[in-house]
Amino acid sequence: MSKARPPATADVESVLGGVRVIPVLTVENAALAVDVARALRDGGLPVVEVTLRTPAALPAIKAIRDSLDSIRVGAGTVLDEGLLAQAVSAGADFVVTPGTPAALIPALATAAVPVIPGAQTLSEMMALRSAGFRLLKFFPAEAADGRAVLRAVASVLPDLRFCPTGGIGLDTAPAYLALPNVSCVGGSWMAPADRVAARAFGAITEGARQASAL
Repeated sequence: MSKARPPATADVESVLGGVRVIPVLTVENAALAVDVARALRDGGLPVVEVTLRTPAALPAIKAIRDSLDSIRVGAGTVLDEGLLAQAVSAGADFVVTPGTPAALIPALATAAVPVIPGAQTLSEMMALRSAGFRLLKFFPAEAADGRAVLRAVASVLPDLRFCPTGGIGLDTAPAYLALPNVSCVGGSWMAPADRVAARAFGAITEGARQASAL
C-alpha cells in the first residue's frame, strides 16, 4: 500500500521534517544510490534529492523508496509535466524544479506530492506565491549572489521561505542558514562524485554528520 501523500500546497517544510541540509545526488548507478542514501541517513541527513539528469535517476528513487523506509527521497531537476508524472510514479516523496515556467505552475499546484518550485526573480516568486507556494528553491545560489538577493527579498516577500542550491558548500552553508527566510539549503558536497565512485561510505557519513551539525 502506498503512503498517503499531502497535497502540493501543503506545508512542504513539515514533509521535510525540519531537515536544514538536503543532499543533492546525481546518480549513475541505481543500486549504489541506496548505499549512498543509507550513509547520508546514518550521518543525520534523512532527506535526499535525486536529480533527474541521468537514466539511473528514476530507478534510484524507486530503489531508495523500496529499501529505506526512514528516508524521504525527492526528485530534482523536474523540467516538465512528463518528468513530474514519472517522478511521482517512481515514488518520489516530493519534487523540485530548478525554475518554473508559467505553463508548469498548474501541474505543480495540483501534483500528488509536495513541490519546491524554483524561482530566481521577484516576478517568478510572486507568481508562485499567488499559486499557494511558500517554500521555493533559489538556483543557482552562489552564481546569483544568493545571500544578497535573499536578504533583499525578505523585506518585500516576508512570508516566503527558500531552499538555495547551487555552488553551496560546508563553508558557505552557515551564512545561508543564518538568513531568516532560508529554511534549508541543498548541496552535493557531502557525497561528491569521487566519494560515490570510490564507495567511500564512511567519508559520506562523516560529511553528512558535519552538514547535519549546521
